[in-house]
Amino acid sequence: MSIFGKSGLVAVSLLTCFTLPANAATGNIFVSLESDSAVIVLDGKTYEKRQLIKTNEQPRHLQFSPAHDLIYVACGDGNRIDVIDIAKLAVVDSLDVGEEPEIFDLSPEGKYLYVSNEDDGALSVYDMVAKKTIAQVEVGEEPEGVLVSHDGNTVYVTSEVANMVHVIDVTDKTKPVVKANIIVNTRPRRFALTADGKSLYVSSEIGGTVSIIDTAKNAVTGEIKFAPKGFRPEEVTPVGLVLSKDGKSLYVTLGRAHHVAVVDTTSNEVKNYVLVGNRPWGATLNKDGSLLFVTNGMSDDVSIIDTATLKVEKSVPVGRVPHSILIDE
Repeated sequence: MSIFGKSGLVAVSLLTCFTLPANAATGNIFVSLESDSAVIVLDGKTYEKRQLIKTNEQPRHLQFSPAHDLIYVACGDGNRIDVIDIAKLAVVDSLDVGEEPEIFDLSPEGKYLYVSNEDDGALSVYDMVAKKTIAQVEVGEEPEGVLVSHDGNTVYVTSEVANMVHVIDVTDKTKPVVKANIIVNTRPRRFALTADGKSLYVSSEIGGTVSIIDTAKNAVTGEIKFAPKGFRPEEVTPVGLVLSKDGKSLYVTLGRAHHVAVVDTTSNEVKNYVLVGNRPWGATLNKDGSLLFVTNGMSDDVSIIDTATLKVEKSVPVGRVPHSILIDE
């Protein structure tokens, strides 16, 4: 649950808006700022602030539309998913998706949103054309992570209280069915799925591990543990997961341990740790995979890591409690 209050939406820009042709990559970097109720836009080359886009309360998860012309923003305390037009750099719509939307994912063609509703203990199916929730399925308490399989027929959801991953068949969008419940470590948060769809990585924040699930068997087949120097086991709180472009490395943000772990996915062993800011949560790679951008929630900045040298090249102040990050390339 958030410590921040609820309020309505006012779409405001601090700088003069400018427009670009639809689908033209801007190079801009977008970072959600939980405590500022905003998404900051950075220039992708200079990392200077271009704009601040006000949103509903507690903006967290960000995701591009399939056409790459919009960004969807989960606003937990606002009980909405705001829609940002990338060309206009403005909120152009706000979707009523139910109580406390935590994380969401889109169907491959972009017609449906799958949303974890923390207060409801449910996964909602939102029809983007009809602009309404068309189905809801009960899951464990405090659902968070949501991930759609590559074929769009299965949705994975983490329950932070039940300590499990729910495997949901969404072949019929109006009648989602839980087909498996997989026990993982304590307080599971986020996912990463391999390109072949065979292995699913799940971070467990309190358990301090990443579980590896065989998606054919719906069973845990391995576990990755972390031990950065100078930190107690209880300070190792993995959240964000990003696979490298070639699938050979998994980057894991370690929360209160202030590091990003680099995992060799062949051996599933940690091969390095990179010290970043305070409480890293979200992460994303640039298009060619040469840079890893990490949001540090308690130091209010973004660390930029060279993935070849595994050195932090720059730390960029962005605003209060940065959570998620996207790059428009």
